[in-house]
Amino acid sequence: MATTLNNMIDEVSMNLSGYTLTQDRSTYLKTAVTTTTSSSASPTSLSLGSTDNVGKGIVEIDEELLWIDTYDRVGNTATVAPYGRGYLGTTAATHSADAKVTISPTFPRFTIKRAINDTINALGSSIFAASTTTITSNAAVAAFRLPATGDSLNIRNVLAVAYQSIGASKEWIPIRSWRLDNNANATAFTSGQTISIYDRVPSGRTIQIVYSTDPDVFTDNAQDFATQTGLPDSCKDLTILGATYRLLTNLDPARASMVSPQADETDSKRPYGSSQSLTKSIYALYSQRLAEEIKKQENKYPIRVHYSL
Repeated sequence: MATTLNNMIDEVSMNLSGYTLTQDRSTYLKTAVTTTTSSSASPTSLSLGSTDNVGKGIVEIDEELLWIDTYDRVGNTATVAPYGRGYLGTTAATHSADAKVTISPTFPRFTIKRAINDTINALGSSIFAASTTTITSNAAVAAFRLPATGDSLNIRNVLAVAYQSIGASKEWIPIRSWRLDNNANATAFTSGQTISIYDRVPSGRTIQIVYSTDPDVFTDNAQDFATQTGLPDSCKDLTILGATYRLLTNLDPARASMVSPQADETDSKRPYGSSQSLTKSIYALYSQRLAEEIKKQENKYPIRVHYSL
């Protein structure tokens, strides 16, 4: 079954709720929000199912954070401040009736999404996304632009090169002598990347190139993990662990300035700094899974000896 960014956000959120024993309070929109601005002359007014837990502060609808300035317990409405739409760098958007409204979310969905993408970017330094492209051999040409069509593939390294044999054998014959140039002349080769083939390959044969590249981050919540990032499905839990430990590190700073009898009572049960031991445990599990994925990738794509001029 496909794993989308939405699925991963839900899983990270569920893990964090279990680890912190935090259940965010929520209600729902009774009427749709059709505007994306909230001026002092025409403020955004939210009609809510209940305002029992609503106060001045942040609420989350879908992936937008809004700052509530005033609220009406009788009419079950809340008014958004002029600066309150798209709060803290989120994107102001319209929202449909019955959408969930989370009050003072511990981990907003947009921060979880950012942590997931940050983890994918970080994974690129240790493991790679693998893919293939093809070119057509030409006896008069030694250097071929990469890719054969389209924009630059941003190839990090070439893992294997082979060409399709002539005849009915259907064999792909390895090419042993080639050179990847990641700094090719941009005027002669628009992509800036070329591969030079020095083996004798009959003209017109398809040459397949297996290459490594950096994984791509998510740009849409409906995108599939393996399709978008280029990483194997087995890296999904690794990405979730990475996002979890990144977010857990923010728990203690949020409690550092709490001074009240209630805060002292909480600190006696969960002293400041207690989340760091949990963060270290999650990071240790993340590091173990990362080492496993690196080993798995090394076995699948062993280093191949080739000659380069």
